[in-house]
Amino acid sequence: MLSTMLLVTGATIYFFIRVLNAPPKPEPDSYLDNDDELERQAPRA
Repeated sequence: MLSTMLLVTGATIYFFIRVLNAPPKPEPDSYLDNDDELERQAPRA
């Protein structure tokens, strides 16, 4: 039981640290830029 608790705690800490150290993903400027299909994008003025 102790080894299972240590394994789960260790895995939780490991993945928590990985999430904190992950580089941020670049996000588009607006929702209009999210669509890859040209016909779904708003016309640019």
